[in-house]
Amino acid sequence: MSKGTIVITGASSGLGEEMARQFAALGYDLGLCARRTDRLAALRSEILETHPGRTIEIAALDVTDDEAVHSVFEGFRASFGSLDRVIVNAGSGVGAALGTGGNAANRRTAMTNFVGALSQSEYALSIFRAQGRGHLVLISSFSALRGMRRSMTTYAASKAGVAALAEGLRSERIPGVDVSLICPGYIRSEMNAAAADRTKFMVDTEPGVAAMVRAIEARKSTAYVPNWPWAPLAVAVKLLPLSIVRKLT
Repeated sequence: MSKGTIVITGASSGLGEEMARQFAALGYDLGLCARRTDRLAALRSEILETHPGRTIEIAALDVTDDEAVHSVFEGFRASFGSLDRVIVNAGSGVGAALGTGGNAANRRTAMTNFVGALSQSEYALSIFRAQGRGHLVLISSFSALRGMRRSMTTYAASKAGVAALAEGLRSERIPGVDVSLICPGYIRSEMNAAAADRTKFMVDTEPGVAAMVRAIEARKSTAYVPNWPWAPLAVAVKLLPLSIVRKLT
C-alpha cells in the first residue's frame, strides 16, 4: 500500500536522485522528472528492483519551460489521481563573477533556480488548492542566508529568492497546504563534485539526503540540514559582519 505520491523535479542526479531512493524506501509512489530521461529510466528500474510494489512515473522536464511544467504536473496528477507532495528541487550551480563575461551561465542559474521554482510552485499549488491539501517543499540552500561572492553571487541570490517565496506562501496560510523550506549545507552531489574535496563540512550524499528527508517528513517550516553544523551556523551567519562571513564561505 502506498504512503502517498511525491513529485520530485531534478530527479536524474544528486540530491533529487537520492531523495527518490529514500522516499521509495519509505513507501511513496513517485513522479520523477528531469531533462535527462535516460537517467530517470535507469533510476526507476533500480528502485523497482528493490521496491517492486512502488509505482514510478517519469517525464522529461526543463523547469524553465513554463508550459512544460504545467503539462508534466497535470500529467502526474492524472496518472496518480492526486498529488500529496511536490519537491521543487531542480537547480543549476553554474556561474561567474558579474562583469566577467559569464552572463549566460548566471542567467541560466537564475532562470532555473528562481523562475523555474516560481513555475513549479504555481502549478503545484493550483493542484493543491483544488484538492484542498498538499505539501510544497522548496529546496533552497544555506548560501541563501547572505550574499556570496564571485561565481556564487547569482546562485546565492536565486536561492534567497526561493526562501522568500516559501516565506510568502507560508504567510498566506493556504487551507490544507503545508510549505517547507529546506536549506542544505554542503552535501556531496554532481553539482559540487569539482569542489567537494576542498570544501569544509562536506557530507556524503546518502546521510545528507537522509537529513533532508527527515525534515520533509516532519513538515518543518524551515530546516538547515544536516542539523550539525548548519543550524547553529545559520544563526551566526545571519548576525556576523560580512567581512567575517567571507572567511567562512
